[in-house]
Amino acid sequence: MTAPADAHRTAGTLRTAAGDALAWADSRRADFALGEDALAADGEVDRSWKPLGELAQVCATVTRLTGPADPLHARARGLLDFAWQETREGELFLRLQRLEPFATYPLEVYAALASAGLRHPAFEQAAAVVARTRGWRLTEQDPTRRLGVLRAEERCGIHRFGQAPPELPQTWLGGLPEPWTFGRDAGYALTHVVFHLSDWGRDASALPPDLVAYLGDWLPPWLDTCLEAGLWDLGGELLAVAAIVARTTGEDIPGSDWGRLLEARGPSGEVPLDDRDLDDVAAGPGSDGDRYFLHHYHSTLMAAFAAVLAGARPAERPGAGRRPGGQGAPA
Repeated sequence: MTAPADAHRTAGTLRTAAGDALAWADSRRADFALGEDALAADGEVDRSWKPLGELAQVCATVTRLTGPADPLHARARGLLDFAWQETREGELFLRLQRLEPFATYPLEVYAALASAGLRHPAFEQAAAVVARTRGWRLTEQDPTRRLGVLRAEERCGIHRFGQAPPELPQTWLGGLPEPWTFGRDAGYALTHVVFHLSDWGRDASALPPDLVAYLGDWLPPWLDTCLEAGLWDLGGELLAVAAIVARTTGEDIPGSDWGRLLEARGPSGEVPLDDRDLDDVAAGPGSDGDRYFLHHYHSTLMAAFAAVLAGARPAERPGAGRRPGGQGAPA
């Protein structure tokens, strides 16, 4: 049990970490901005739409879990407004949809903004038309990505007729696999299954009880392994999962210790992807601004995301999902 004084210090540390991370992201708005190649057929989505979408996704959750008077809320809301303006208030999504009607990333990025109330009806109508085609429904994707696309469709009011989503049992986490098969790719897959199911931490009660029990048993050693190995980006995502599970059970996940992640931060609160980027932290952003941003933005956003989730952790379903003596393995 955490003593009240320790809990107070921990909450303050998490708020500071989240505030520093969001402040760093705010200071790098120019790097998140869409360039002239945002609509180009050969544009680099991972360097344009992906960072902007991840910024919007994290900030949408922060605004949902903080009050309007909270400085974290104000910072996140400002970044959301910036992201929306970068899309010309949604107009670029409509243009992208016409250029690449069967690409899913415009819908996924748009859905992050739509979850914060930023909507473009014309894009949603056009996306709904394409979503009714067999070509869209039969696009080949891995199960975790398809689950994310389904969630994006739901946020935009698109529902697949007569098709129950079968994706969860086909994902690595949904199959409750042998815990020793955990690896880096499986780790990223499982975190995103939890993010999609819980609406990025906003509805932790949506997690199935068997997943909650399984994660309660096996998340601690996985988290410890990643933090010990200096995998700060994946470690941040797993800390976010730990916070989401804790919101469901009302119990802290053993091993969800922030100390190692916080020690890896740079001078402005930015977090490197992993230990291989610690030289960049020592050198500072002036060494190679573009590379520095690409090797820090996602892990920094994940740190802010996890810290806000961990700091706003009221139990929603006390005791849900725990089986007596359970290892979380299938019966």
